Amino acid sequence: MPDQRPNFLFIMADDHASHAMSCYGSRINATPNLDRIADDGMRFDNCFCTNSICTPSRAAILTGSYNHVNGVTTLDTPMDNSLPTFVKDLRADGYQTGIFGKWHLGQGPAHEPSGFDEWAVLPGQGLYHNPSFIFPTNKGSERRPVKGYVTDIITDMSLDFLRRREGDRPFFLMCHHKAPHRHWEPDDKHAHLFLNQDVPEPETLYDDYANRASAASAAEMRLGTHMIPLDTKTEIPRDLPEMELRKWAYQRYIKDYLRVVASIDDNVGRLLDYLDDHGLRENTVVVYTSDQGFFLGDHGWYDKRFMYEESLKMPYIMRYPDGIAAGSVNRDMILNVDFAPTYLELAGLPAPDHCQGRSFAPQLRGETPDDWRESMYYRYWMHKAQHNVYAHYGIRTRRYKLIYYYADALGQAGAIDEPYAPEWELFDLERDPYELNNVIDDPDYAERVIELKAELHRLQAEVGDERYHLDVD
Repeated sequence: MPDQRPNFLFIMADDHASHAMSCYGSRINATPNLDRIADDGMRFDNCFCTNSICTPSRAAILTGSYNHVNGVTTLDTPMDNSLPTFVKDLRADGYQTGIFGKWHLGQGPAHEPSGFDEWAVLPGQGLYHNPSFIFPTNKGSERRPVKGYVTDIITDMSLDFLRRREGDRPFFLMCHHKAPHRHWEPDDKHAHLFLNQDVPEPETLYDDYANRASAASAAEMRLGTHMIPLDTKTEIPRDLPEMELRKWAYQRYIKDYLRVVASIDDNVGRLLDYLDDHGLRENTVVVYTSDQGFFLGDHGWYDKRFMYEESLKMPYIMRYPDGIAAGSVNRDMILNVDFAPTYLELAGLPAPDHCQGRSFAPQLRGETPDDWRESMYYRYWMHKAQHNVYAHYGIRTRRYKLIYYYADALGQAGAIDEPYAPEWELFDLERDPYELNNVIDDPDYAERVIELKAELHRLQAEVGDERYHLDVD
């Protein structure tokens, strides 16, 4: 008798912000195939990462643990592939497992994918056009070029896995797209999009970083100013005043970003069509997410790393006709460390002791546990590296966000040993949804600051992290 447990198709993009998806009400983009997942399933409006950068977030997803526990704190700390992951648990219990696309958790025998029956992954970030892939061999692995456009290739590999699967066993397939990671290179099919139109600008494109911690103005990821010609596909007119340069660079950046997203959307449609056409729709959990958010000109920035909302928030949509009501919306706080225990529960397996996340399977049924979290903990460790973003940690509640820029490398691999005096930020998200007004020193919030600092330290202790030595009550 065929195994009746659900199949899983987990599709993850790289740096795809939710405000570039029409199912999240995007002002700048239409994503009809992604909308199919949301319309037929559930959209999560408050899904957050615990460290907004690629390698750490991917490790948190696989292990269900925070980065100070799994050891993957920066881009320069590859994941030890002997660590327990939910994929290994599923495979040990009979699931067919595969991953194709971006891995970005390290290369070589100690860091390449493990727990997968089949895999082919990009080395590092990989290329958009004619990329090389790392394939497993009897003697380890080898790198081979593959002709074509990377998003199409990753989808082709995923479809090939589905066609060759054993039909009486469930599968867990991870389709990991490179796009829309910098530098944004569209394929010919989508290069014409947005040619004769201006994309609406974000409300905070011309942010001047006043009334914020110094970390905001110090960050080196401003549109135009910190870009290179590869980002804009032409020479950058650096003699323009900064705000005019932002306006110029935004249109060139965002159009290419949306073009590579359009290719993702088309290819998601190919995968959904395959499930529909082969009787797999009802019993397959389909997830679309990204490893973190991304600044789409918000605050005048590209990239991520900060705990600000556009970077912190992950898109997360999930379809499961056998278990989720179509058109559902959930506003509970879920985290990337929650993915692993959720998928294990849906497959009928317990979450192992190392998992620090919590299954949100009840939410899929429209039920929120009475003791579900009302606050979440975040930490960015890679002090000053690449974009000069200061190391920080903090918490987000329903209404408030408290950030502590401890601004110290603390010996982390890849971080720059150049500490600064710590600073605090507090945002009232109800009154200030764009996070422009730091009220940490406003006397009207004095009691709230005390409460939020206590909650921050409580969450740190709960997940086993340590506060910075200058973070005192």
